[in-house]
Parts: sequence; C-alpha cells; structure tokens
Amino acid sequence: MITLAERVQQIKPSPTLAVNAKAKALKASGVDILNFSVGEPDFDTPEHVCEAGKKAIDERFTRYTAVPGIPELRQAIVERLRADRGWEYEPDQVQVACGGKHGLYNMAQALFNPGDEVIIPTPYWVSYPPIVQLAGGTPVFLPLAEEQEFDIDPDRLAACASDRTRGIVLNSPSNPIGSVFSRRALEAVAQMALERDWIVISDDIYDTIVYGDEPLPHILDIDPAMKERTLVLNGVSKSFAMTGWRIGYTVGPQHIIAAMNKIQSQSTSNPSSIAQKAALAAVSGPQDFPRMMKEAFVERLDYIVGRLRSMPGITCVRPRGAFYVFPNVSAYYGKRAGAKTIQGSLDLADYLLDEARIATVPGIAFGADDFIRFSFAASMEVIREGMDRLEAALGRLAS
Repeated sequence: MITLAERVQQIKPSPTLAVNAKAKALKASGVDILNFSVGEPDFDTPEHVCEAGKKAIDERFTRYTAVPGIPELRQAIVERLRADRGWEYEPDQVQVACGGKHGLYNMAQALFNPGDEVIIPTPYWVSYPPIVQLAGGTPVFLPLAEEQEFDIDPDRLAACASDRTRGIVLNSPSNPIGSVFSRRALEAVAQMALERDWIVISDDIYDTIVYGDEPLPHILDIDPAMKERTLVLNGVSKSFAMTGWRIGYTVGPQHIIAAMNKIQSQSTSNPSSIAQKAALAAVSGPQDFPRMMKEAFVERLDYIVGRLRSMPGITCVRPRGAFYVFPNVSAYYGKRAGAKTIQGSLDLADYLLDEARIATVPGIAFGADDFIRFSFAASMEVIREGMDRLEAALGRLAS
C-alpha cells in the first residue's frame, strides 16, 4: 500500500461527517429534515452582483488574471476598508483568494514553521486547527468560558502563551458562538502581541452581521502599532450571500501578502475571473444588502434564543453577531434514548436527527462537547417547527 504523507495522517476526520452523511441520506430518501447545520445565509446573491458575473462572461473576461486578484477589486477593497473602518492600506497589501478559508491556508503556509505555536480561542471554527497543523504549527487552545460570554480572559491568555507562541487567531463575531471580543480582551491581546512579537490573524468574515448599536471592537483600533502585525481576513460569502462564488481576501503587511502570493501562485494561481468581477460589484456597490440580512436575522435570533432558554436544562448566551446560537445541552448527557445513552454532543445530534428530524452540528467539532450549534439562517417557519421538534425530542429522553 502507498504510504500517505505525515501531514495528512495528523489531520483527524471531522466528527460531524457521519451525522452529515446520515442527514443527506435521509433527505434524499424523502424524509422531512429541517437543516440547522448550514453555515451560509439563506438569501439569494443580490441581482446586481449576479449581473456583474454574467457580464464578465458575456465580455469574455474568462482568462487568467493577476495572482493576487484584479487591480480594480483590490483597490475597491482598500476603499471599502477606508470608508467603513478608517483603515489605510494600499492595493499591494491585499490578496484575493478562492474564499476566506483559502486565504487562511495561504497565511499559515507563509508564516508558520514546525514547532510554532498558534493560540486558538475555543470554541473555534473547525478549520483553524487543521490549517495550522498542515503548515507544521501546533494549535494551542485558549478556553473561553460561557459565564464570561465567551470573552478572552487575559489571565488564561497569558497561561497559554510560551516562548514558542507565534500568533493568535481572533474570530469576532465568531463561528460557532456569535460572540464578540471586548475591547478589554483585545487590549490584552495587543499588549502581549507587541511585547512578544506575535502575529494576529483577525478573521472578520461576519463583521457586517453585528447586533446592537455598539461599534464592533477591533484589534486594529486598539494601538496603531498593531497594523504591522495584524492580518485581516474577510470576504463576500457571508455579507453578500456569495458562498459558492469563492472569493475571500486578506489585508496586511506588504511583505506577508507578497509571501502569500508566492504560495497562491504555485497552488491555485488567480481566483475565478468571473467571481472577482461579481465581488467587485458587491464591494464597490450599494451596501444595503448586508443591512437587510441583519435586520431579518434579528427576529429569528430573538425567537430561537427565547425558545432555547425556555427549555429545561438549556443555557444559551445571546449571540452579538453572525447567525448561530450555541446552547449548552450537557444537562441531557447521561439520559437514555431507548437502549442508548446520550454521552455527548455527537450522540445528541444523532438522536435529534433520528427523533426530531433536525440536522445540527455537534459542539465537539468546535472543541466544545457541552454544546450544539444551530444556524438561524432559515425561515421563521422552519425555526418555529424546529424548536417544537427539539423540545418534544428532548422531553422524550429518559433519566
């Protein structure tokens, strides 16, 4: 048998694969599955964005482009950051990649060496640890406490740090929690980053979906010196319902972006020329679509949090951004479903799929087995029915 590379062998299969495969098989067989696992908006891509993609095809804009992305898109990203956040960048400090995940991969390959440690607040988005590992780095998990609304605790941060720490990943608003890091927490991160020469990777993919009137705290607004050691990753997938178009971007110090361009030039080359033109229309055009989505999500958020909190044994921190809720369901562990005992989030997700016909994501996939993630990027009708099914199914579990 041909031996696989060690880098592949250290990546563990997703613990959600079995649940996802089962959900798809049930749905394909005609079973009425309510899907709360999807991490994408349930809105169509805006018409003017689609038209820009069609126009690119009609005008035969279908050949290779510059590796970092077309100049006009990189310029539009610079102008959008200036208008929205007051940050000053140049186009050569921008890389456009094949989705936000691709940008993260390029970043890790350009920055991390074997033995480098990268702090990852936990619960985390599922791809952060493997992306660090594939670059030879070592993920170090920084636990976030539910009773602190999943904010970064400076003392815990200090305890995670070592002389091998190279950087930290920040995702605010976060997936899977929807939490937002406080200014106090970001000040602690900035202080340690400046003192210890860390790189900060700020994944801002949900930054247009923030609830409430308070401005979103950001590491770049803490200290001007952080600009030289921060990479900002973003994209159009969540803000413009363009998940399938696969356009993300990274902004940061020019020498790091240049290194990432080397990586991209030998892997994918440029992102899709057609998708880049669509992204240009999104970034440079009207910005009312993200606001419309956010307003629609508020009603769903209020309802799903209220329903979850009303169920016996469940606690749920109210998200301050994104479109996920992450309730603590551990009160149901140890209960029985027939002959089977629910021993963790994977068992409970499997039970809910069988008994309630609802698809969720078990918290173990995010490094937090006491929880389950629900996406509320679904219609109110689906959310109401799903919460009814959830409450009934949990009520059938035996002590």
